[in-house]
Amino acid sequence: MRLDALRLANAATRGLRAYDPGHDLPALRREHGSLLVELGSNENPLGPSPRAVAAAQAALTELHRYPDPQGMALKQALAARLGVDVARITLGNGSHELLMLLAQCFADAHTSVVYSQYGFAVFSIAAAAAGAQAIVVPALPAGHAEAPLGHDLAAIAAAVRADTRLVYLANPNNPTGTWFGDAEFAAFLAAIPREVLVVVDEAYHEYTDVPDLSTALALLPAHPNLIVTRTFSKAYGLAALRVGYAISAPEIAAVLERLRESFNVNGPAQAAAQAALADSAHVQRVRDTTSGERGRLATRLRERGWRVGPSQTNFLLVDLGRPAAEIERVLFAHAVVVRPMTGYGLPTCLRITVGSREENRRLLEALP
Repeated sequence: MRLDALRLANAATRGLRAYDPGHDLPALRREHGSLLVELGSNENPLGPSPRAVAAAQAALTELHRYPDPQGMALKQALAARLGVDVARITLGNGSHELLMLLAQCFADAHTSVVYSQYGFAVFSIAAAAAGAQAIVVPALPAGHAEAPLGHDLAAIAAAVRADTRLVYLANPNNPTGTWFGDAEFAAFLAAIPREVLVVVDEAYHEYTDVPDLSTALALLPAHPNLIVTRTFSKAYGLAALRVGYAISAPEIAAVLERLRESFNVNGPAQAAAQAALADSAHVQRVRDTTSGERGRLATRLRERGWRVGPSQTNFLLVDLGRPAAEIERVLFAHAVVVRPMTGYGLPTCLRITVGSREENRRLLEALP
């Protein structure tokens, strides 16, 4: 006799769908080995700093010990690098956990959460898991000169209601690659009531190289309702270890600590992240290499007549002008994995990670 567990679940959980990782990558790796080209998850093809690898390996001798539940050494390193107080930092099992935790702590069935139409997928999941009403603001039009399909900050500000508790933004944004500048964001933040928490996910911050985009961190002192999240999964190349962090007012961090899972960042991950943070030269190599390959790849894709959006990330959003599933199947047959965007409501688009020179060559050769 089977149990109808879904009937027993709460209303918020019944409305959720399990995360779809796409292809079974472990199986594909076993099948294709080094011939597999993985350009679907925005990973860093250069990998982590050798210092981070050595630190993680050294920490393996302590596997029988619980990690520091506060992650204090990593927090102190982050505080020194960012110029903030340790009390402002919350560690997470990736920034995904922190984005979910914020909704768990501050949203419920009596509140609303605002985010952009093509914002990071976790925003909608976080709102639904908290049982909050999602207010999805239409993105800028595809033909917008600077940020096609990007955040419309004026419309987002106008969508905030008296019951709104959270506004989720991503800068730069996944999956569009678009961004908004410092001055535009400062004006937006000034228009948001102080009791509404504004979350800016800066997962791709280390890849940015345009002069009008720095970081939301500069506005933290004047705006206690601002929260910035970041990750070590992208430019730092530690995706397998799952380390993220949030910077907020100490009062917000204290609330997050009430619900944060004990030992949520494991020992090798804490050690690796601290070592990675110290290797600025490696991150600069990642940034420079990605920027160069991003430009070359975008040019080659545009030469095929496809629309390639501007990007300040390590991926490109490519509009093929026709259903993308056919081209994705062709690439898959050549052991090249990219990410279709049908789930985002963009059936003619593929999100393509900027890989190494060789990986990008394989991609271009496999394209029909």
